This record gives sequence, structure tokens and C-alpha cells, in this order.
Amino acid sequence: MQARLLLEDGTLFTGKSFGSETEKTGEVVFNTGITGYQEVLSDPSYCGQIVTMTFPLIGNYGITRDDFESVAPSIHGFVVRRYEPVPSNWRAQYSVGDLLKEYEIPGISEIDTRMLTRILRQHGTMKGIITTSNKSVAELTEMIQATSITALRNQVAHTSTNHIYSSPGAKERIVLVDFGAKSGILRELTKRGCDVVVVPHDTTADEIRQLHPDGIQLSNGPGDPKDVPYAVDMIKELMGEYPIFGICLGHQLFALACGADTESLKFGHRGGNHPVKELESGRCFITSQNHGYTVNEDSIVGTPLEVTHINNNDKTIEGLKHTKYPVFSVQYHPEAAPGPYDNSYLFDRFLDMIRTHKQDHPQQPRQALIMAASKGAR
Repeated sequence: MQARLLLEDGTLFTGKSFGSETEKTGEVVFNTGITGYQEVLSDPSYCGQIVTMTFPLIGNYGITRDDFESVAPSIHGFVVRRYEPVPSNWRAQYSVGDLLKEYEIPGISEIDTRMLTRILRQHGTMKGIITTSNKSVAELTEMIQATSITALRNQVAHTSTNHIYSSPGAKERIVLVDFGAKSGILRELTKRGCDVVVVPHDTTADEIRQLHPDGIQLSNGPGDPKDVPYAVDMIKELMGEYPIFGICLGHQLFALACGADTESLKFGHRGGNHPVKELESGRCFITSQNHGYTVNEDSIVGTPLEVTHINNNDKTIEGLKHTKYPVFSVQYHPEAAPGPYDNSYLFDRFLDMIRTHKQDHPQQPRQALIMAASKGAR
């Protein structure tokens, strides 16, 4: 079946459908990863986006549920040069096309993804629509124009959990604030024996305090960090009380909480091959990234923030730390494995920070606090 991709600038691509026979609008972006397409499909940070893979052959190793980063995909469309319907991999459970059909996501293949990527690099990300219908270009253009930018934002509530749940462990208790968290973050924490409590995106500071955490993990998530001001307030209130580690959107929210500013990138960073330099060691790490916003470098001046990592391609900020409190963050995804595991040391650094903070700030046993509170109530 024929499928079409129309951009808001009027550019039309005609190819073959390999997903659901439907139509969806979204923000058209591109990902430069050679592998990892099913992690891309299941990454909550792609919520509301039509993702173009720059690598030409997609689908050759199929889909394996064990490698998902979320329960269900949140993307609005998938664009590839060539789709392989018959995967060759002993772990494969079904094909990419089957996955797209299951979740009613349109897919289009046999188009010039190089041309599409060049358009996005030159003009920036833009709205678009994928369709398998016979609607005219004029009708599709009206649909794109009727889709406001606001409709493509505020995606955190859609991807976050709605209730608190836990992954028990015997070591440090970590409250993971879910703004659209990838499963890999929870996996890295539980692998280290942490007692993880996952909470919704709008959990307040007082509600987090009631969970008695040793540290707080701010997850990744989709969209503009300024769309979740309540999370900024929560971080402001808890900084200094608990060690905090922010990833991707969590990194941007931490920066906003410290008085810095964020801005939109022209076409974002999406892929598994982005070089990042750690300033302290001078070492370069190959990182996995997925974001359309960045922390403005000039806005760091006058804040209690210090830049720890930079992007070797465009010199944008990739890591920050607080100069007074035990808080740090990175823009990329240390739970992903493009290096393959070069960046997982950041989770160890987070736990070391928690242990140091507990030594420097010893607390009374909880039973003693309960007894003191009961005496005060008499």
C-alpha cells in the first residue's frame, strides 16, 4: 500500500506503507543511530514525534520485547529508507511492521531519507503528517496547520506513570521521578541493589520526603522542560536535602531550578554516536542522545552551576553540577549502551555521592524520630 509523508513546508514524499493503515501528525525528527531502532521506537522521549532513521536498512534483526524501553511506543510515525519484513535473529519475536500495526503507528519506507534529513538539518524540525489515505495535499496541509505546537507539547503527563510503584532492593532508597523514564534507568539502579520507588511527574517535595529517600533520580522525558514548572519548584525545594542526579529532561529541569535557561535546538541531538567530552578528565565518551532542547550557555553565568561535559560536535552543554549541593546531571543517556557501557559509571558516582552525604549528615534512626514526635504530641 502507498503511504505519503507531507511536511509543513509543502515537501511531499511518496513511498510504501509498512505500519498501520492510518494517519498521524507529529514533529518530524531524525535519528542517526545505526542500530537500536526498537529502543528508539519504545523511548518515551519520542512521544508525539515522527522519527526518521538515517541508517538505510531497518528491521533486519526484528523486535524483541526484552529490549523495550517502555511498555508501549509513544511515537506518531516511523520513516525509513528500506524496511526488512523478514528479520534474521534468533531473539526476534516479530517484525517492526507488526509492532507498528499493533500500536496503530504509521510507517513509510522507500523514500529518500537523505533528502529528508538535509531538509531538517537546513530548516530545523517541523510538523508533518504520515497517511495511507487518498486525501489531497490541500486537505493534508489543512490538517498539519490545524495541529498546533501546543498539541505536540505537554507530553510528560502522557508518558509518566500515574501511580507510585517500587522495585525493592537492599541498599540505598532512590526515588525515581518519572517524566517519561526509560526502563534502562530503573535497570541500572536495581542492578546496583537500590531500593527504587518510582513516582509520577507531578509528585510534590513533601510527598517525596515522606518516602524517606537517600537520593533522587530525575528521569528523561519528552518535550520542553518549561512545560513542567511544578517539577522545577520541586527540585528547588529538595536541593541540599538529598543528593540528586538528573538525566536528559531531568538535566534541563535541574538547570532551570538553579536559575539557568533552556532553548530549542535547530534539529536536536538524536542517535547513539554523539561524542561528549568530560572536562575534568579530558576523556571523550560516545553517548546516546534524544533531545530537542539544551541549556543556554550564557545563562549559566551567575548561577551556582558548573559545566562538567560539553558536546564535541557543537559545544553545547552536556553536563552540570551544583557548586554547593550534591547535585549533578547529564544531557545524554548513561543507561544506554553505545560505548557500550562507558557511561554507566555515572550511576556509581551518584551512589558514592549519596554515601558521602549520609556520612556528612548523619540522621537519627527513624524510630527515634517517631518517639520524639509522639512525645511532642502529648
